[in-house]
Amino acid sequence: MSKEEKKDTDEQKSEEKDNSTPEDNLSVTHHSVTINGKELKYTATAGTLVLKKEVDKEGEKPKASIFFVAYTLDDVEDKSERPITFSFNGGPGSSSVWLHLGVLGPRRVKPDADGNPPQPPYELTNNEFSILDKTDLVFIDPVSTGFSRAVPGEEAKQFHGFQKDIESVGDFILLFLGRYKRWRSPKFLIGESYGTTRACGLSGYLQDKNGTYLNGIMLVSVVLNFQTIRFAVGNDLPYILFLPTYTATAFWHDKLSELDTKQEDSFENILDEVRSFALGDYTTALMQGSDISDRRRQAIVKKLAMYTGLSTDYIEKTDLRIRINRFCKELLREEGRTVGRFDSRFTGIDRDSAGENYEYDPSSAVIQGAYTATLNDYVRGELEFESDLPYEILSGRVHPWDYKSHQNEYVNVADTLRKAMTTNPALKVYVANGYFDLATPFLASEYTFSHLGLDKSLQDNITMAYYKAGHMMYIDMAELKKMKEDMDAYLDGVLVDI
Repeated sequence: MSKEEKKDTDEQKSEEKDNSTPEDNLSVTHHSVTINGKELKYTATAGTLVLKKEVDKEGEKPKASIFFVAYTLDDVEDKSERPITFSFNGGPGSSSVWLHLGVLGPRRVKPDADGNPPQPPYELTNNEFSILDKTDLVFIDPVSTGFSRAVPGEEAKQFHGFQKDIESVGDFILLFLGRYKRWRSPKFLIGESYGTTRACGLSGYLQDKNGTYLNGIMLVSVVLNFQTIRFAVGNDLPYILFLPTYTATAFWHDKLSELDTKQEDSFENILDEVRSFALGDYTTALMQGSDISDRRRQAIVKKLAMYTGLSTDYIEKTDLRIRINRFCKELLREEGRTVGRFDSRFTGIDRDSAGENYEYDPSSAVIQGAYTATLNDYVRGELEFESDLPYEILSGRVHPWDYKSHQNEYVNVADTLRKAMTTNPALKVYVANGYFDLATPFLASEYTFSHLGLDKSLQDNITMAYYKAGHMMYIDMAELKKMKEDMDAYLDGVLVDI
């Protein structure tokens, strides 16, 4: 065979490979876990399902290969009636690893001897706090995260946006329900951070697309209304809603010198006091703008200093408006430390102590290595799924994220949730808030749900839970235990009437 003929043959083979139809790739393994002192046997399915789209005259055309890990309890007489929960994280650009190996799945990252995030090398341990005893679990990696990818010939960026992300994850859920015969199962979603945005978007998409009704949604570290967290000129709302979390942070780092922090329940009492100030006098002061009197302005400055641990001089220079990046840098500036955004109990060290922006988030850095190493080892080891692709824990390739459906406005899926709950009065929601979460503060969550516009007859369908931890409250062992108890109570409450 000549060189030219060989070249033509190689190119033809390459073309055939590129144009070949992607196939599902699944690995099924069997395991056990001990929860509440009882050994439970379960089946783990790790792999990819191919999402297809209908094309006129061509039938179905593959568009993406979605990676997932599903856990189903064995020895169940009728799996079609057992609850099933679909889980994902946020970002956008995050895989499902955090909820998977942090709180929900049968295996979790093992902390150090004191219950803190571990140092390398890392390992997994039995997760006695998993909710697998209550519901089967499916962890979904959106396109370009984990091992999920657009198929050859399809542009990945088509999935990198608010609406298309909801559609692709929703279509995967519908595919899974049909493929594994789970249409009769009580259905739940659980999302964290931007995953809460996705979950509420899905509540509308699934109902509207083909009448798929959910029994429950679990929201961990909520952002439904982006106006509550976007520090922008003319938007005073975040300054108000972040304030109690600034106070919680200053409390933890012993910076509230003018307040009595030693009494029993002082933490909760102080936060109640700051809530009232934030939603009352502070809100009024910001609404007044430059019309505020000097006397009233000085009173507000003094209160802000007392509640944040920052100096009156610094607060005066901020025009009463303390941005998150400045707070994280300023609170411990004299010690040469910054505080974390995801969990403000953690501290970091910047090269430049004089700047106003932190160099990195120490609360993210302290856990990312453990979740990355254990997930990669776990999937390829215990779950026996083989792939040479890099598992994208946090993918930067999804940016820029497409928000074109919300041009000139803030993303807000709160009304989507309200409509879903109104249309389906059986839908109940659990909301997990971390007191030390500076990414999605708890008062912003409270504000969102108090402005949902939900009819009074449905207000009891919302369960608010609070944890003395941050965005990923489950990395704290005491709060992980409490979270398990709260989720069990929520699930039992939803399922009791079924």
